[in-house]
Amino acid sequence: MRALKTILIILLALMGLFVILGLMGPRAFRVERSTVIAAPAEVVFARVGKLGEMKNWGPWQAMDKDQVQHIEGTDGTVGAVWKWEGDTVGKGMQEIIAIEPNKSVRTRLTFLEPMKAVNEGTYDLEPLGDSTRITWGLQGENGLLGRVMGLFMDMDAMIGPDFERGLGNLKQLAEADALAIARQRAKMVDGFEVNIVERPALWYLGERKRVKWKDMEAFYSRTFGKAMGITHAAAVQPAAAPSGLFYAWDKVAQEADMMAGIPVPAGAKDKLKGMTLVEVPAGKAYVIDHYGPYAQTARAHEAINKKIKADGAIKGEVVIEEYITDPATEPDTAKWLTRVVYMLK
Repeated sequence: MRALKTILIILLALMGLFVILGLMGPRAFRVERSTVIAAPAEVVFARVGKLGEMKNWGPWQAMDKDQVQHIEGTDGTVGAVWKWEGDTVGKGMQEIIAIEPNKSVRTRLTFLEPMKAVNEGTYDLEPLGDSTRITWGLQGENGLLGRVMGLFMDMDAMIGPDFERGLGNLKQLAEADALAIARQRAKMVDGFEVNIVERPALWYLGERKRVKWKDMEAFYSRTFGKAMGITHAAAVQPAAAPSGLFYAWDKVAQEADMMAGIPVPAGAKDKLKGMTLVEVPAGKAYVIDHYGPYAQTARAHEAINKKIKADGAIKGEVVIEEYITDPATEPDTAKWLTRVVYMLK
């Protein structure tokens, strides 16, 4: 009986100590880490504002590659939920509870296994010129057990390094995104994407002459037809799309020094008789893929000329239009692809 009484006293003492420690422990916790990313806030937010993107830089994905994950609801909006379950990462879910584009995201993190807890995730973006400071935090209220554990466990030391690793992943991805966007924007002129390419040498079979603008359609039709007949008779497969090669564009006389030609393999030149063969040597070129009626390609030419001037480049002898889409097979002029090529010196 005395032994039982002693055990009860010890248990009561331990319970009392537990309560006292619980009263002494922290009632709440917050862990946060920040980093500065060399990317605008909207670029960083694109990686933070969706649960599916968080998975790509979160530090815990590599810990359990066999975990099962899925997202419910419309990602990037309040109410979207990301659920996960795995042997290493346990079981839980994260729900978007508030979102302010390019500024902040709040999520509710519910851990179900191996321990139960409900915390709040915070993601705050601060623009710094062309860069962004992001602060990633986790905060929550401690129950009695959590308060006791808080006296002996350093939450910041436990998960802070994970946050640092995750932010490092985010920084790498977002800065790569920003660089890709900057490169893409540098290509854009008046809504056109201007690409710089190394173009291989091409031989053209056709006819070169000065042609009035009003007569170009007939000139193309007649010359392409004749050139195609020659290649067909010689069993030579064209090397690319029928093209117009322009050496001069006279606005006063409204005519062009031009060639209508079919690109042909260099090795087939000796088989092709009856028309002119011209080589455009290999070299660097500015290229725009223009979709629309032929009459609207002037805008593409204007855009390339602006790009050449801005870059301080020098135009070569010839400008080429490659007529990729055959109007006979595609009635919708909006789908006609004309590749505009400016060879450089």
